[in-house]
Amino acid sequence: MKVELHCHTNISDGSCSFEEVLELAAKERISHLAITNHDTTYGLQEMVEKGKETGIEIIPGIEVSGYDFARGRRVHLLGYYMDYGHKALFELCQPLIEKRHAASEEMVKRLIHAGYEITWNQVCKYKGGTGVYKQHIMLALMEAGYTDSIFGDLYKRLFSRGQNGEEPGIAFIPMEYVDACLAVKAIREAGGVPVLAHPGQYASFEIIPDLVAAGLEGVEVLHPHHSRAEEEMAIQYAQKYNLIMTGGSDFHGDYGDKPVELGSKSPGVECLNALKSKKHSMAIY
Repeated sequence: MKVELHCHTNISDGSCSFEEVLELAAKERISHLAITNHDTTYGLQEMVEKGKETGIEIIPGIEVSGYDFARGRRVHLLGYYMDYGHKALFELCQPLIEKRHAASEEMVKRLIHAGYEITWNQVCKYKGGTGVYKQHIMLALMEAGYTDSIFGDLYKRLFSRGQNGEEPGIAFIPMEYVDACLAVKAIREAGGVPVLAHPGQYASFEIIPDLVAAGLEGVEVLHPHHSRAEEEMAIQYAQKYNLIMTGGSDFHGDYGDKPVELGSKSPGVECLNALKSKKHSMAIY
């Protein structure tokens, strides 16, 4: 039994529709599939019903774009088994979606001003259900012949944050993310089980004690961007704070920054049962 707990569709920044992901999950013999689109629960109710038709249990999920303001680091929070469309998550995440889309429009304006021959309408034809992401801008640049890949040298040059004394890219616009602890609380308020996503990727281990105090219940150990040392560190934190150890492929289809197979980071049925048990105990409490 394969369990996939981290997957994106074209509602956010994945290249595949839910139906395409579901078909792929059936081929990979995945029995339980969590849809964790960025900052939205849009479409989850319909996905759960479609999953039943194919014999695949769809776990309603989300990935909230949080931030550790004390340390200046991004912190992503996964939520599982939330109530669909709960106002706690909607009120936290809807401003994020709107800011991201507006920032993308400004990025395109800067690129046009710099001489890149693309248009906003051209970019928008690639957009997901919740707006334009950088991947969609890159697709327009690929169509115009400026590059042959999404995550190549051009992407790095245009969207670089400008770390280590370097100038930021001409299309870099810093996003205003939400406080990570507030994200944990919102997931819990919506009836979900909050889990820290890929702490190795964003070096977000140090905030774990604060997140635990806010109600964190798990940490993602298995992830394509985690080294063995980062997996071990995640395990140590999980053991110290009695957190559920999860995992997932962080599947984005063709829009991922590295090739991954759906279901390739399955944490197993024990993890799934632990999440369900936690959800049940939270509901009773």
